[in-house]
Amino acid sequence: MDFAMTAVRTALNGASYVAPRLAGGAAFRLFRKPRGRSRLRPDERPLTDRAEVGEIAVGGGKAVSYRWGTGARPVLLVHGWESRGSRFAPLVSELLDLGLSPVTFDAPGHGDATGETMTIVDLRDIITELDARHGPFEMVVAHSLGVTATFLALREGGVRQLPPVRTERLVAISGVPDFAYLVDRFCERLGLRARLNAELRSRVERELFPGEEGIWSRFSVPRTVPEAGPASVLVVHDEDDDMVDPACSRALADALGDRAELVVTSGLGHRRIIGDPQVTACVRDFVIRERAARVGRAAARPDPSPRPAAG
Repeated sequence: MDFAMTAVRTALNGASYVAPRLAGGAAFRLFRKPRGRSRLRPDERPLTDRAEVGEIAVGGGKAVSYRWGTGARPVLLVHGWESRGSRFAPLVSELLDLGLSPVTFDAPGHGDATGETMTIVDLRDIITELDARHGPFEMVVAHSLGVTATFLALREGGVRQLPPVRTERLVAISGVPDFAYLVDRFCERLGLRARLNAELRSRVERELFPGEEGIWSRFSVPRTVPEAGPASVLVVHDEDDDMVDPACSRALADALGDRAELVVTSGLGHRRIIGDPQVTACVRDFVIRERAARVGRAAARPDPSPRPAAG
């Protein structure tokens, strides 16, 4: 733990003894706001400049959407916390070569979007809005918190009474298992006392999701898996991920059963994994295999058209 985090831990834990509500408020502000915006990298700019750009009003800001291709066979790419859509640039290029039409976005408080922060509900609403505009998506690729939000969109739908998203395939990379895990992991990394964890959860309920019922069960991937989900899921996680325990993706793959294929990488951590050539190749091969399997299933179906009688 670096000096800054040590200082924060000491200050918050010390304040929690004499002013727990004040300390809880400080922890909540740290939790809910990204530490900084991910900037567009020079190697991402050429592809981003070719995108059709749109806007989506959501939460306290406007998300920015990016779309490539003809619109045929659309694929949605969902980024996570403190990231941005352009991080999928290597995968976008691969999907275009396969004849698919990638769609991604920057959520509020991220990338080139407006606003200061996003919530899992904001992500859900962006996913369902993009599905209404450009879907149905043949595949969704999600990273980190984007995995949690995608399963929520598969089960609930979004604002404007938009229906739940439906997709044939899902790629879940470094997935966060549920929102409670984020709170516990945040407190664990800062070394915060149990009392601060409880105060933070209370503030999350009151201030981050006012009016939302049952957030600790609703915002949980294990709960959504039996109720919603595509037929084929590629689950990818790096064994050196220090943000989300790789055991979370193993549990997800187990919950999905025969629908899931688990790939474990090494040396990529939590963030570099989404642009890694090995992972990009895994997703490409997943698309090709699933396309071949679908064609094979279609060819095996009996011809429903009537046949002329003999003679």
